[in-house]
Amino acid sequence: MKIVTQADRGFEPALKKASLRGRTAGASVEKVARTILQAVERGGDRAIIRYTKQFDGVVLKADDLRITPEDIKNAYFRIRKDEGDALRFAARRITAFHERQRVKTWMYQDGDATLGQLVTPMDAVGIYVPGGKAVYPSSVLMCAIPAKVAGVRRIVMVTPPQKNGINPYLLVAADIAGVTEIYRVGGVQALAALAYGTQTIERVDKIVGPGNIYVATAKRLLYGTVGIDMIAGPSELLVVADEQANPAHVAADLLCEAEHDEDAQVFLVTTSERMAKDVSQAIEHQLRGLQRGKIASKAIARHAIAFVVPTMEEALEVANRIAAEHVTLSVDNPFDYLEKIRHAGALFLGRYTPPSVADYIAGPNHVLPTGGSARFFSPLSVTDYVKVSNLVYYTKQELAKVKDPLLRLASIEGFDAHAKSAQSRLS
Repeated sequence: MKIVTQADRGFEPALKKASLRGRTAGASVEKVARTILQAVERGGDRAIIRYTKQFDGVVLKADDLRITPEDIKNAYFRIRKDEGDALRFAARRITAFHERQRVKTWMYQDGDATLGQLVTPMDAVGIYVPGGKAVYPSSVLMCAIPAKVAGVRRIVMVTPPQKNGINPYLLVAADIAGVTEIYRVGGVQALAALAYGTQTIERVDKIVGPGNIYVATAKRLLYGTVGIDMIAGPSELLVVADEQANPAHVAADLLCEAEHDEDAQVFLVTTSERMAKDVSQAIEHQLRGLQRGKIASKAIARHAIAFVVPTMEEALEVANRIAAEHVTLSVDNPFDYLEKIRHAGALFLGRYTPPSVADYIAGPNHVLPTGGSARFFSPLSVTDYVKVSNLVYYTKQELAKVKDPLLRLASIEGFDAHAKSAQSRLS
């Protein structure tokens, strides 16, 4: 693990590089994504089937795209009872948290006028669940349950087909979470189907969920045709550790995110150079026993950096500049520092809050902003699945009260039809 102290010449360049780490797709990636999107928009199911064969090596017919109730029923027989119980336990915790995020319609009186906001759920949302190097039933729960809590009637899940069938944990998680439709389609072609609709897959209003750089690029290109949650990149974790932190715990937390994929970004910010060295050694030791050790090892070698600063205030400012997806405060009295953390997707507080507890069963959502976008994006929540419409009601008497400033503003902007629309009601 690379270690830089504030006195090193390389400290500021390393911090700047970490702060500007957000992935941007090259022209070649965007060209491929755009080509696939246009092909599916024109060709529908035929294009999906062609790309599924090309990219996933799976031959499907249009009738094979949708997962059947029988498929879901059979999935329960392919997992253990305790595994199903764990998914249901997580679902209950996630539901309990997100029910507290509900937003309601509200109105108030301003004279004889009634003003307010009408909150309505979206009609249909699409959830993208990646395949590839790992299986993420927890992400199915995190994406679908807030939609269900929000009142979305149609929750559509898409996931890349596998030669031996869709992973049963994904199907069980989808069933528990209230997903209403599941399709065997992944990649850019899946997002195109959700955005434009095909003969088999009806279009949705919003697409959520993580994916590779092609999926992320497609989401960006589709924004405006559909809503999106955020442009997600590789997993990230930043640990702020004082001198009393346990190096073994810090190392384990960093590896917890590094094992996601080779591009995962992990950072340590500490006031102790000794702590940085001890954590680096602990990482080397713990890597030897990891099932995904090769992946984690590459992530550590490519991206992991320990920043050593003199004070905790400076450590927190480094954390704010990096604006990581996950931030752990491995310090005494972590609540004392909350107001000084301005940018973080999720905060894990104290010595005994491992990232994994939040990834699975704590309840808060683990679909979080990455690449520094915690400066302006928030975690996935119930509010991502509702729309707000402004409400305005005026009586004739109240309209008369505000006539003069209304007409003056319309005159300033040169819109006399605006003025006449009010005058016609008062003449």
